[in-house]
Amino acid sequence: MYLYLKALHIIFIVTWFSGLFYIVRLFIYNAEAQEKPEPEKSILQKQFSIMIRRLWLGITWPSAILTLVIGLWMWRQMGITPSWLLIKLIFVAGLYLYHFTLQVLYMQQMSGVFRFHSMQLRIWNEVATIFLISIVMLVVVKQSISLLWGGISLLLLMIVLMSAIRIYKYLRLKK
Repeated sequence: MYLYLKALHIIFIVTWFSGLFYIVRLFIYNAEAQEKPEPEKSILQKQFSIMIRRLWLGITWPSAILTLVIGLWMWRQMGITPSWLLIKLIFVAGLYLYHFTLQVLYMQQMSGVFRFHSMQLRIWNEVATIFLISIVMLVVVKQSISLLWGGISLLLLMIVLMSAIRIYKYLRLKK
């Protein structure tokens, strides 16, 4: 039974992360549509609103809930909690906080409020990448991972991601 739960847990993690990655892209496109002239602006925002709502409520939220329920069920069956799992759970809690920030963005955009421009949203989109890499590394490497080297690697990853965003912005403005 445990292996079936583990397989389902992984499946819902994949669909949840897919939703997290794509929803912010849709937020970016929806925010950029604000700058378009009418009627293009209205047409794009109507379509993006439909896509955002379906993705967020039909895929991302259900996947997040099922990931949590199955993960707790598996944790209960483990009996003990190794130290690597405690660290992973801290990252998972951070991931759910990130998910809730996207819920706020979802509610704002659905009511026509655009507080963040596309570049800020592009940076925010990379937060999910940092959580994904951190959690997968902890699960796969487990006790072999050094907190010091793991932290340094995470910092370097953030620097690379921020550099890539700045390069993209530079190239986009250059056109």
